Amino acid sequence: MWLREELLKSIWHAFTALDVDQRGKVSKSQLKVLSHSLCTVMKIPHDPVALEEHFKDDDKGPLSDQGYMPYLNRFILDKVREEFDVLEFNKMCWTLCYKKNICTKHLLMSDDDAFKVWCIFNFLSEEKYPLVIITEEIEYFLRKLLEAMGSGWSEEKFSDYKLQLNKKKNCLTAWELIELVGMGYFSKGLNRQTLSMGITEVFQELILDVLKQGYMMKKGHKRKNWTERWFVLRPNSVSYYVCEDLVEKKGDIVLDRSCCVESLPDKEGKKCLFIIKCTDKSFEISASDKKKKQEWIQAVQTCIQLLRLGLLSPHRESRLRRRELRQRQQVEEEDLAVRMKQLQLANDNKQRQLEAMRRNVHHYVIYVCPYGLLQVRQQMEEQVAQKSSELEQYLQRVRELEDMYHRLEEALEDERQAKQDEEAMRKLQARLLEEEAAKRAELEQIHLQQQRALSQTEAEKQELVAERLAKERDLQAAMQQLDRLERERQGALEQYEVRSYMWRFTLRL
Repeated sequence: MWLREELLKSIWHAFTALDVDQRGKVSKSQLKVLSHSLCTVMKIPHDPVALEEHFKDDDKGPLSDQGYMPYLNRFILDKVREEFDVLEFNKMCWTLCYKKNICTKHLLMSDDDAFKVWCIFNFLSEEKYPLVIITEEIEYFLRKLLEAMGSGWSEEKFSDYKLQLNKKKNCLTAWELIELVGMGYFSKGLNRQTLSMGITEVFQELILDVLKQGYMMKKGHKRKNWTERWFVLRPNSVSYYVCEDLVEKKGDIVLDRSCCVESLPDKEGKKCLFIIKCTDKSFEISASDKKKKQEWIQAVQTCIQLLRLGLLSPHRESRLRRRELRQRQQVEEEDLAVRMKQLQLANDNKQRQLEAMRRNVHHYVIYVCPYGLLQVRQQMEEQVAQKSSELEQYLQRVRELEDMYHRLEEALEDERQAKQDEEAMRKLQARLLEEEAAKRAELEQIHLQQQRALSQTEAEKQELVAERLAKERDLQAAMQQLDRLERERQGALEQYEVRSYMWRFTLRL
């Protein structure tokens, strides 16, 4: 669900583009066209009568944004119920404003790339009008862009650029940011295609909430066959398409608190398997290699954990933390400035009192008290010394507060650096965890292979034992048969001897 403040930023650009005279006012006929376009793209029934009724008391002359804002909130934004195409909404507002503000012919980017940078500006800009993006957010965006392009970050170059930003009150408009990126100041040596790919990657992450994407194989639920799909992971879903142009969507895996993701052993000739279990259905997926498998498992687990904790997507949560940090710093700086101002006023008062005291001493010495001059002078000098001591204490306090202010600035800078170091360490830890998980998966695979080998060896051993027992049984049977034949032979021999004896006995007779 998109926040109203984010939608208003795009509308503000469109409204400002219609302000031809730059007086902060737009004619009613132009507002009618703008309102109709907004209702169309946001799928809201348009009521032209409502606009006439709302401005019936101001029928002459142009209308200010203060006058249009209540109508916009009441008759358009309050009526948004269904999920509309936010990308189409942004493109409509972009179409109304970009031709009047910038030309991309001299830039290293197309109109589509400029539109994406414009959307990123709206996401990172402060929620104050006129819209600007401050130095910290410019650095955040440029770091992500250079990382996406595979280029290194130059702290020295950005420090030089910050000195130039000081002349522009440390901020840029949307069109200045587009020109900064398009002129290639931070991407020298890279071609248009590389810049376009980097802009697209940052746009997909920040604006489209794409946390991870890539080709994988998915097992069907009806035919049980495996098909290659382009998967796109967002904070609350995993969508899969026919290919990476995202034209033909085949389905969504809706993530919620009850979902889980688990690794699966290799089967059916497929390797690097894992399963996403939802309430009503489970999805078996095969990654291209073990590293990709572990990366996807970890990314899906992170999304499910964020849903369970009720947190925003990672980059929105990061934006919120950065804004909160800036607000705390601003409050501390304003508080310190007030205290410094109070001390400066007290210092000025003490200085005036000291000057008045000196004038009084001079007056007493010359005009009022020619007699007892030494005593009066001592008293006055004591008072002056006392006031000077108090003044010195105040000055010392001012110096201490100035030192405290500088230390606070250094501490804030250290905190920002610590945040950057922490982010770098987090990425390093994530990479190490991924490598460890990949190694663990590899060891598990080796263990499974060893188990299968042991099982196969045990089966072969049992087969050999069974074969040996069978041969022993055959040998035993053969020996028994041999004994039986031997006994039969002995019996036959005895019978032969008896018959021979009887025959010889008969012959004698």
